[in-house]
Amino acid sequence: MEKPRFLLSVTNDTNDYQIEQARTARQAAARVSAHLDILYAQDDAILQSQQLLDRIQSASEPRPNAILFEPAGSTTLPQVARVAVAAGIGWVVLSRDPDYMPSLRSTYSTPAFVVTADHVEIGRIQGRQLAALLPHGGIVLYIHGPAHSEAAKLRHMGILATKPENIQLRMIKAQWSDVSAHKVVRSWLELPTSRGTEIAAVCAQDDSMAMGARKAFEELAHGSTVWQRIPFLGCDGMPETGQEWVRRGQLVATVLSPPTAPVAIDLLARYLHHGNMPPQCTLTETKSFPRLEALAQKARGAASSF
Repeated sequence: MEKPRFLLSVTNDTNDYQIEQARTARQAAARVSAHLDILYAQDDAILQSQQLLDRIQSASEPRPNAILFEPAGSTTLPQVARVAVAAGIGWVVLSRDPDYMPSLRSTYSTPAFVVTADHVEIGRIQGRQLAALLPHGGIVLYIHGPAHSEAAKLRHMGILATKPENIQLRMIKAQWSDVSAHKVVRSWLELPTSRGTEIAAVCAQDDSMAMGARKAFEELAHGSTVWQRIPFLGCDGMPETGQEWVRRGQLVATVLSPPTAPVAIDLLARYLHHGNMPPQCTLTETKSFPRLEALAQKARGAASSF
């Protein structure tokens, strides 16, 4: 059998999760003896759409057996999806669950499926983490992802389902980066209405935004170390970023949400070699890092030190 060709489109080459998506996808492709090309959309849905159409319709580039893509904007590219599967190219959506997927699967025999984290469960875990850390409640500065992001909306829904009533969220929005979070958190902290607000914790929908928020608090502390008692929580938990920041004490917790691309590549390889059609949606496993029991113990230890 000829070596299969996969094309992966990720949103950018700067976010730690997207970097890990690309890195682990390369490892997975090597493991299943597949050729992998990677495109970077630079957070531009129009660019991403054009990049993919160019590869699907190219007369000079080898046609991929399947395209795996993580949407760079609010659209999951339904027109591009239909062009791909009509041409016999598999279509895999990462980290989103578009409503057109059942139609694709019922109309075409080409594999079309989703691999995503359970974003609602990620939010639920963050709610439980806050409950463990703040048994007496308090105000939490909550850094939400972009307004158009379905993942951000689902994570918000999840945290509202599990956070205790004595924990209040003060929500601001950023763009999945430390630079963006640093800017919006600094602006929020400089508001006259925010200066008298006692923040019990900062919870961000990804680790890079949590670190950007931490930098803003540090810069505006004017030499005070009070801010260092504020726990910062993130999400994604990549080995060299989120998990490492927790080990260093820069974050108190994250949510482990492994890359989706390697799972998708394994499913595609099984289909190509054995004919096993992947299920419509596969969820990756998410969990608290560290465990919730350890966070509760940490909170008890901090309370006893005062």
